[in-house]
Amino acid sequence: MHIMEGYLPMMWCTIWYVISFIVVAYGIYQINKIVGETPESKALLAVSGAFMFVLSSLKLPSVTGSCSHPCGNGLGAALFGPAVTAVLATIVLLFQAILLAHGGLTTLGANIFSMGIVGPLVAWLIYKLLLKANVSSTIAIFFAAFLGDLLTYVATSFQLALAFPSPSFGSALTKFLVIFAVTQVPLAVGEGILTVIIWDRLKVYKPKLLAKLDALAPNEA
Repeated sequence: MHIMEGYLPMMWCTIWYVISFIVVAYGIYQINKIVGETPESKALLAVSGAFMFVLSSLKLPSVTGSCSHPCGNGLGAALFGPAVTAVLATIVLLFQAILLAHGGLTTLGANIFSMGIVGPLVAWLIYKLLLKANVSSTIAIFFAAFLGDLLTYVATSFQLALAFPSPSFGSALTKFLVIFAVTQVPLAVGEGILTVIIWDRLKVYKPKLLAKLDALAPNEA
């Protein structure tokens, strides 16, 4: 993930920017709504963004033009939904591109799409489905963080294969997925465990707020 500056053809940079802009705009609307209804959630929004910033800054070398790292997008998705997490990811990726040379401005839309849209959407869907199946929120948040991380890299693999389909899209996609999997699967497991630790602290100290945000299983609310 964090496709580097100048790596993608301009056509793909533009496409990912347009898609990401639409989701982020809706996410800003959602944040205003959530903050208006539950002002006490502001600190939790900041914590979710900080968690994403710290984890996604811990990068390892991987596919040329990209890197491997935890994403931290499952926590925000479970608490606030994928659109809000897209806004948090935009802030995180913008700061990283400018201050850490991690990612880039031309590839910002592509990086938002993978880490801020696809990953959080999968994490949110998995989390809500497991809660509806009466699974405890602690187990649900592990799988949300784990799969949100992995699907971020599946999305990045698709983006790279679409931009560089050599010798074909299928073979390029397989190559990117295999290379990412070497580092990303263990990182995703570690991210899931760390997210569970933070989640359990939130359940102890902020149970009423989690209930207000509809982030707990029915038997935990």
